[in-house]
Amino acid sequence: MFETAATTLDWLGVIVFAVTGALVASRKEMDFVGFAVLGTVTGIGGGTLRDLLLGVPVFWIRVPAYLTTCVLVSCLTFFVAHLPQSRYRYLLWLDALGLALFAVVGAERALLSGAGAQVAVAMGVITATFGGIIRDLLGGESPVILSREIYATAALAGAFTFTALTAFEAPRDVAVAIGFSVGLLVRAASLRFGWTLPRYRPRPGLPYRHPR
Repeated sequence: MFETAATTLDWLGVIVFAVTGALVASRKEMDFVGFAVLGTVTGIGGGTLRDLLLGVPVFWIRVPAYLTTCVLVSCLTFFVAHLPQSRYRYLLWLDALGLALFAVVGAERALLSGAGAQVAVAMGVITATFGGIIRDLLGGESPVILSREIYATAALAGAFTFTALTAFEAPRDVAVAIGFSVGLLVRAASLRFGWTLPRYRPRPGLPYRHPR
């Protein structure tokens, strides 16, 4: 039951992120191949890096249906990407959903592999952000993770919340629901209200004194 629920979340996250990759391809007016490439690397990129770092079999190699699904979802998006009035806004909100899902999935996968709490949180952030980084770089976009908006911090909040609740032996469903909600709410708030983290501002340095 536990593993089945984890797999379900994994599937949902892969599909949502594949759609975001395909939407970037639509904004760049790419062909079928471009849609398939961007959708696939976005859907499985973060999980691939996570599994490689954890030293476990890469999930989509064990279950090739993940790869097939990414390609199919991306190609389907080719025909419906014109429907949303604002593809960029649609992309941002779908990305927020995928981010929150993968933050929890990544942390849970790490715990299932025997990793400690700190590693689990890090794997949650990597799973949630790495696919989007590849998507934006291949699509010629500035990576969202480097923008002023709160992004990686939202993944960190979701992964940390899930891992902390798990450490305190909260029921798995409760930990997943709260961790997902925290990650999504933090990211949604940054989109809705323009929240940002403090940024470095240039300021005068100390006066230089020539050594005597």
